[in-house]
Amino acid sequence: MKEDFLHYVWKFQKFDARALQTTSGTSLQIIQAGIHNFNSGPDFFNAQIRIGDQHWAGTVEIHVKASDWYVHNHEQDAQYDTVILHVVYEHDAEIIRNDGTFIPTLEIGSLISSEAKNYYSNLFLKPHTWINCEHDIQQVDGFILKNWQDRMFIERLEQKTERIKKEAERCSNHWEEVLFRLLCKNFGQKVNGEAFLSMAQATHFKTVQKCRGEVFVLEALLFGQAGLLHDLKEDGYYRSLQKEYRYLKQKFQLENNTVITPKFFRLRPSNFPTIRLSQLGVLYSKTKGLFSEILSATTRSEYYEIFAVSAGEYWDTHFNFGTVSSPRKKKLTENTVDLLLLNTVIPLKFYYYRTHGKDVSEEMMTLAAEIKPEVNAVLKKFGDLGVKANSAFESQSLLQLKKQYCDVNRCLECAVGNSLLKQKI
Repeated sequence: MKEDFLHYVWKFQKFDARALQTTSGTSLQIIQAGIHNFNSGPDFFNAQIRIGDQHWAGTVEIHVKASDWYVHNHEQDAQYDTVILHVVYEHDAEIIRNDGTFIPTLEIGSLISSEAKNYYSNLFLKPHTWINCEHDIQQVDGFILKNWQDRMFIERLEQKTERIKKEAERCSNHWEEVLFRLLCKNFGQKVNGEAFLSMAQATHFKTVQKCRGEVFVLEALLFGQAGLLHDLKEDGYYRSLQKEYRYLKQKFQLENNTVITPKFFRLRPSNFPTIRLSQLGVLYSKTKGLFSEILSATTRSEYYEIFAVSAGEYWDTHFNFGTVSSPRKKKLTENTVDLLLLNTVIPLKFYYYRTHGKDVSEEMMTLAAEIKPEVNAVLKKFGDLGVKANSAFESQSLLQLKKQYCDVNRCLECAVGNSLLKQKI
């Protein structure tokens, strides 16, 4: 037996509540179970209980064994003096508050149906090959699953906005600069994301704005700040970039000592940092206010038009400096733009409008629903279990569900787990 199951049982009153008595034999009536507290302190706030002829209002604490009160040193903690009822699975000790007064106890072990206990044990406590409900998840009503996916998508957005909040604070809420930093990170993707972000953080955005008139100048700035112009090469374009960066470095007093050097190893050529930085330079050379354009866009096609860029002309025949390749435009692919929308645009717009008192959750969910789902092992496994992601909205929701709930056994905080348990009680 685990405490989270008892929280569930108490919260939803999933036990025989007829003719209740405390362990001392006094009649007990539950008027309000209280509000579940997920932070420190007693488990339920604002509960109302009638014990005998006395109406009590306060908090409720729940343990598997009554003696856990002492294991957790609650008798020494003044915030537990508000506890009006101790709910336990097994009563093995009388307990007292910090001031020495006894607390009434309700033992509910015998009041929970054996069916509920057995299903809880089978669903949440026995070892499973992937997730606890892998044999039962298809039984969950589609409406419940859809509503929970809405919740998971927003929860995932909120987690992503934590980093945005930090960058916004560093940039004094200069939203164009916040966007630049986020785009740099996500242009770098998994391998070079932190390297590109460190480059952005070491480069004042005003410098980017002053260099935006020409792709070549922006490339010199970005390549130089990223530490990609230190070598000796015979390539004419490379040497021209070096010369331009030396001029920019002196003019704007640039430093890049803290920048992480990008990696080429084990990357597909189309993802080389040279290609990505050039594409980023082209993007910023064609607009004066990229953040304003993104705020104005409302449809997927409008976002695609904003990000319809290719790397500079030199890169039509190169993936790296000095090495000629077959001629080909290095465009931002649809898949890359979708990732930028998911990891930059949607979280940033969500956070920006929230700070301005506007909720754009529906708009962001609609946009994500128009984007193709990611393809990875987690989503494939969900598909094998009958829960297929047909859009990025659904795939993002399922990834959040797996990482934040399934992997850490938060089944009783999950609508799927709750639904399955309710079917058995």
